[in-house]
Amino acid sequence: MVQKTYFKTKDYCKVKFSFTPENAETVEILGLNSDWENSVIMSKKKDGSFTADVSLPKNSKHEFKYRVNETEWLNEPEADEQQPNEFGGINSVIIL
Repeated sequence: MVQKTYFKTKDYCKVKFSFTPENAETVEILGLNSDWENSVIMSKKKDGSFTADVSLPKNSKHEFKYRVNETEWLNEPEADEQQPNEFGGINSVIIL
């Protein structure tokens, strides 16, 4: 799930990512701000879900994927849209 919070006086949007993959020990978000090298580490909750809060610029578009247990790449089912990537797969897209 992706939850967006806009602020009238700020030039960014607070985005809360929440994801619950099966049998996950770690979940990271990659691709935000076109950064596929440095991940956003998500925090594991007691119910098995993972969350992260990220501030992203307003009026921007970001491709991203979740990396589970450092090996499995998954998409956000509720993303704003999907975009083909250079590896023949699909990336999730968030539009702010």
